[in-house]
Amino acid sequence: MPTLLIVHHTPSPHCQALFEAVVSGATAPEIEGVRVVRRAALSATATDVLGADAYLLGTPANLGYMSGALKHFFDQIYYPCLDETRGRPFGYWVHGGNDVTGAVRAVESVTTGLGWRRSADAVTVTGAPGRGDTEACWELGATLAAGLMEDA
Repeated sequence: MPTLLIVHHTPSPHCQALFEAVVSGATAPEIEGVRVVRRAALSATATDVLGADAYLLGTPANLGYMSGALKHFFDQIYYPCLDETRGRPFGYWVHGGNDVTGAVRAVESVTTGLGWRRSADAVTVTGAPGRGDTEACWELGATLAAGLMEDA
């Protein structure tokens, strides 16, 4: 069964709302035959990454960068997963108070280095998430999971 790994850092209610929307989309009733695994960024391992077929990443923008937790995740998995996961699909979402540019650049840089293939537009949110933001996160989760369903 194909596996979608969701790696997230959700330190605030806004980040939590976006994460819940992503999970809701990925586990929608129409999605069949896809296992969805959720891991906090500080507990996700290379084994989790190697065992998954696609990835969703969620982070706040902290001081113009991705969260330290997501950076730690990447530091732990980068070399053990570099050759084995090249070409796998991924998507991500970023929440920030007023600017997410640096966090987006950081996530794009690391995932490019890993050779992952972005298969959905990133969702970027500043301030309190509105209905359109949570709907975009739902779509993000559904898109990545449905892509795996087609491969099953």
